[in-house]
Amino acid sequence: MSTRRSLEGQVAVVTGAARGVGELLARKLSARGARVALVGLEPEALKEVSERLHTDSDHWYADVTDQEAMSRVAQEVKQRFGKVDIVVANAGVAAGGPFADSDPDSWRRVIEVNLIGGAVTARAFLPVLTESRGYFLQIASLAAITPAPMMSAYCASKSGVEAFAHCLRAEVGHKGVKVGVGYLSWTDTDMVRGADRNDVMRELRGRLPWPANRTYPLGPAVDRIVAGIERRSAHVYAQWWLRGMQSVRGYLPAVIALGGQREMKRFEPRLGESPKGLVGAGGAADEAARMQRN
Repeated sequence: MSTRRSLEGQVAVVTGAARGVGELLARKLSARGARVALVGLEPEALKEVSERLHTDSDHWYADVTDQEAMSRVAQEVKQRFGKVDIVVANAGVAAGGPFADSDPDSWRRVIEVNLIGGAVTARAFLPVLTESRGYFLQIASLAAITPAPMMSAYCASKSGVEAFAHCLRAEVGHKGVKVGVGYLSWTDTDMVRGADRNDVMRELRGRLPWPANRTYPLGPAVDRIVAGIERRSAHVYAQWWLRGMQSVRGYLPAVIALGGQREMKRFEPRLGESPKGLVGAGGAADEAARMQRN
């Protein structure tokens, strides 16, 4: 097991920092002495988070899919703090429901934010991470390990971003830059609570086998992410059992296909109840920001 490094005086960038995993991660990094740059689409919320941190911090309004904006943020963070040691690509959105009936714009936006946004973030910050021989952590999900019906966009985006991070690790390791992938199961955030407002999505999730059928508290999950950052780990598991999923992931598509067909047939009369847009407060913030730009 790699040695933990002190975060005292290090500069950490967290995207999607206005709420949920990003907000609590920023607080816990700050409590360990890191200076924190917050990036997101909710400037007032980001300002409030920044003002509550224990260490020097600042916030930037930016869409992680906008290469020009993220490159500007990377330059300004370097100017503001003098360096960047850690970047956590955490920003993400989700949409649920059957693919055939999904809203094409919302489906595409999940891919753009989760996959393209992670890559844009990496491209913007790689120069400064190379200078510091730093660490890039891409937040993925259990959805990267196993497919799931009613979650095609989210699973596709998280599988893609996992593969991207693995490729990036091989490309930049010789420059001293470490790259990690963070895996979370269902964790108590606005996104998960938003998905659970749909009865079909909530009931389908409840029928998953243990331990994937429960919602996990946010605090312990983020503590595990912080420990992974301190170790600059290649794989960070927010719930203990996710590590074991890696050894069986090759069997999961066939298992999910069989079980999923049965469950979809069971719920078919109610599938019209499925939400069409992005879920949760973060999804609402993303849609509001897009409307303002348009």
